[in-house]
Amino acid sequence: MASTCPNCGKKLHIYEIKAECSQCGVSIPNFNWEARLEEDNIKAEQKFSSFYKILNRIAYSIYGTKLRIARIILSFIPIVGYILPWATLKSDTKSIGIDLFGMTSDVSLLDLLKSFFGNTELYFTNMAYEGYAGTLTYTMISVLLMVLCLLFMVIAFFLIIFKAKKPKTKAMVVFDILGVLSAVASAVVFTLGVNAAQNQVGFNFGDIPIYNATGGIAWGYYVAIALLVVATVVNILVAKAPAKDDEVLEAERLARKAAKEEKERQQEIEREKARIENEKRQAEEQAEIVAKAKAKLAEMENKK
Repeated sequence: MASTCPNCGKKLHIYEIKAECSQCGVSIPNFNWEARLEEDNIKAEQKFSSFYKILNRIAYSIYGTKLRIARIILSFIPIVGYILPWATLKSDTKSIGIDLFGMTSDVSLLDLLKSFFGNTELYFTNMAYEGYAGTLTYTMISVLLMVLCLLFMVIAFFLIIFKAKKPKTKAMVVFDILGVLSAVASAVVFTLGVNAAQNQVGFNFGDIPIYNATGGIAWGYYVAIALLVVATVVNILVAKAPAKDDEVLEAERLARKAAKEEKERQQEIEREKARIENEKRQAEEQAEIVAKAKAKLAEMENKK
């Protein structure tokens, strides 16, 4: 209930539960309802206008231009690099592959993460045993940087939608660059781990024994880093390219809507013409049948 009567301004108390004002008798819920309805319509139109602006921006950000279509594709394609072998650590016992499914090794990245989270304390004990400067430590740091690279790629992908209102933003570029730097750092740290293995005859990856380890960066890493760099370049080009404002996008949306409605109207006209033609044809056929029947009856009468 309103705090005051909209007609006479009388202060209304909480115990006044009647719909009519006790002072002037006006129905408070129905007072000036046409004006309030018009006001509600204006507010609704404003909200729809704001909603359409958001949709226009998101659509434009995703597939508004060929360059933006290339961006949305290249934003998640680098994730394919995680399926490919980034690096491999070989030994006389088992080989460990820094790729998702272990295409070229006995132990995949998933297996390594399961082993780590299954007995984290054992891993840190082994790291402490090698003074946090051995192959195990460097390899796990390399995996951490690889995961960070993936995180930066995912953030950059979703920023395309979240930052749709700012088509000139360089936020995606920043996270792409962070992803590239994380990938490069991951490769550097892994290489340090391989070099450290020359001074370690045997050590354990948790419950995975490693002897006489060798290894290096695999071909999948170079594919992933190339895709990351390309994605970064495309985001830079998008940030520098001219962008349409809200008025232009709304005008284009209305033009598409009008064209669609006109097409539907023309289709409806064609359907109505077809219906009329069909009815006319059926009427002519029926008239022809009736005429033939009458002629036949007349002929029979003449014979009689």
